[in-house]
Amino acid sequence: MRIVSGIKPSGQLTLGNYIGAIKQFLDLQEKFSNSSFFIFIADLHAITIPINSHELEKNIREIAATYIACGLDPLKVNIFLQSEVKEHTQLSYIMESTSHIGELERMIQYKDKKNYSETIRTSLFTYPNLMAADILLYDADIVPVGSDQSQHLELTRTLAKRFNHNYGKTFKIPEGYKSKIGSKIMSLTDPIKKMAKTEKSSKSYILLSDDLTSVKKKIYSAVTDNDNEIYFDEKKKPGLSNLLTIYASLSNNSIKETEKKFKNSSYKEFKDSVYKIIAETLEPIQKKYKSLINSKKLDEILDKGKKEASKIAELKILDVYNKVGLKR
Repeated sequence: MRIVSGIKPSGQLTLGNYIGAIKQFLDLQEKFSNSSFFIFIADLHAITIPINSHELEKNIREIAATYIACGLDPLKVNIFLQSEVKEHTQLSYIMESTSHIGELERMIQYKDKKNYSETIRTSLFTYPNLMAADILLYDADIVPVGSDQSQHLELTRTLAKRFNHNYGKTFKIPEGYKSKIGSKIMSLTDPIKKMAKTEKSSKSYILLSDDLTSVKKKIYSAVTDNDNEIYFDEKKKPGLSNLLTIYASLSNNSIKETEKKFKNSSYKEFKDSVYKIIAETLEPIQKKYKSLINSKKLDEILDKGKKEASKIAELKILDVYNKVGLKR
């Protein structure tokens, strides 16, 4: 069993990133303890939109340190930089030569940007090809995905099948893995939107690096409603349902169990509990992060991950090139 995923270093990670992605990795790390696990910093994806080079360099290191601080075990998981394994871009071009223009034009991320900007980078259009290469390069069996990544995974599966049909069996067809709850955490101020650090108000999101006093204020000011009844209903009570999802995800309980637990609680009591479980989650992460961020240990972990990833990537791209006829 091989598991592959990555996260884009476009800024500091939020609680939404932790619950929707990193916590999935931690669960899979334990559930499939004998599996081969590859988690990469998707730095090439970060330059599909404008980003300052110094900021990107800083983000890469911070996110790598955060992954490990959150609990990813370098003895169980290979953590590396996408750009340091050259076969990602080599296979991406092969995927560009396998996909069709219409398929890429239908991708939601591209369509959304195209609607309000004419200065879209070509790499944003071909982004799905690189994402497919990221997965197929390692013959992934399982790919953890959020609700907004399902379309990319489906294209990856389509391209793998098409390549196999044209050139013979080469790639495994990956399966998606989505957590039962928490795959999408919403804004604290506008709970019909996904939690994102691009929001104008810092009250709308919680960063993994936020001090606990700030976290407390954000939770207490989070949008709910006026009826003071605690139950899950995303249409009628989106704000409260979002807080229930956060608590359920961090406590490893179901939504039903969480509803039952707080059935007779006031909103203040409920928010007290939500804050407490977030604080209990963030405190050890922040402490470990500080010890890692400027350490040689972090570089040693990334070097090891790169070495292990490169072993597999080199063999796969050689096989692909041979199948296509890129040889002499």
